[in-house]
Amino acid sequence: MKHPWSGLRNIPRNIWLISVTALINRAGMMVLPFMALYAVEELEVSPAKAGLILAFYGIGAFISAPFAGKLSDRLGAVILMRISLIGSGLFLIIYSFVTSFIAFLLLTLIWAVIAEAFRPASMSFISDEVPAERRKTAFALNRLAINLGMSVGPVFGGILSTINFSLLFYVDGLTSIAAGVYLIFCGIKDRTSVETEPQTNIEDELPKKKFSILSNRKFLYYLIAIIPVQIVFFQHIGSLPIFIVEQLMFSKSTFGFLMAINTVMIILIEVPLNDAMRMWPDWKALMLGAILTGIGFGLTIFGFNSYILIFSIVLWTFGEMIFFPSAGNYVAEHSPENMRGEYMGYFQMTFSFSFMIGPLLGTIVLEEFGATVVWTGTFILGMITAAMMLNLKSKKG
Repeated sequence: MKHPWSGLRNIPRNIWLISVTALINRAGMMVLPFMALYAVEELEVSPAKAGLILAFYGIGAFISAPFAGKLSDRLGAVILMRISLIGSGLFLIIYSFVTSFIAFLLLTLIWAVIAEAFRPASMSFISDEVPAERRKTAFALNRLAINLGMSVGPVFGGILSTINFSLLFYVDGLTSIAAGVYLIFCGIKDRTSVETEPQTNIEDELPKKKFSILSNRKFLYYLIAIIPVQIVFFQHIGSLPIFIVEQLMFSKSTFGFLMAINTVMIILIEVPLNDAMRMWPDWKALMLGAILTGIGFGLTIFGFNSYILIFSIVLWTFGEMIFFPSAGNYVAEHSPENMRGEYMGYFQMTFSFSFMIGPLLGTIVLEEFGATVVWTGTFILGMITAAMMLNLKSKKG
């Protein structure tokens, strides 16, 4: 019988090196989860003002994505990732000396631009390094490394914050620099930065010179199609914790346990699941992921006890594990090789946009209209993306 993790044997060494880099970086990720709390306790601003920090980070990420994608194509993905990691690490250390809230907001915007340049570059690199039939597994492996790191960083961040909040900036900055240094000395090679013999196929080269993302209607349709379900997914940091703790009256520790289910499932299941589904058409996997996400969050409306909440989290976690690797793979499959970074940048913009408006929209609707409207809305949004993915199958570029 085939071992469920056997697909990892076919993943190139470069992908493992990028995944280790992501693990090192994310293991020190402790500033972003505690930024709002830092603003309230150290900068002494209201919770409402502290909430602006995440919005500014989202704006910075939104601005960064397309430019970072183009830079990745021109400079090389590995070079840009090194600059992003070391630059954001140095920036974080300086960050801790800021005492003005306005300055803190502006620096958050700049930090996001630098730090988020890593994502489209890494996704472009993975797309170039892996054969098409193994891309979903490679994306899943990278997400595994990120989630492993994120399961460590916030825990240590909580401990350090009780000692001295400034330690979060130092440790996060140093781990980011360490990831950048590792990427310099690990022996990774970027194919986009290595000179190769030019191809002389005129049919291939002519369309590339004239091609524009804005003229690719099918890709633009795809970007619009994935936004509704991404807004749904970001409720896990928006309306979901407020609903579970404030309205259902579960303890914060219970909410932490419920979210741990998501992380553990991703660590144990996502890689073998995507390896098993690697031959699925992207539109079909994306449609299934959107359906499971919509139903999972929609079931939260019946979350009167922990068993229903656990079942709903299991459902939308399966949706997340199927949807996001397939989403990245679709972009890799439908982007010209010499513009892959730019395509990944625009793809990343949809996440930044959803991050900006998803949690804010969910909490406003929860406060003004109630939980029934929120969770019914998440179900509808998930089904909208699913229906659009079905249409994507036959849509022409």
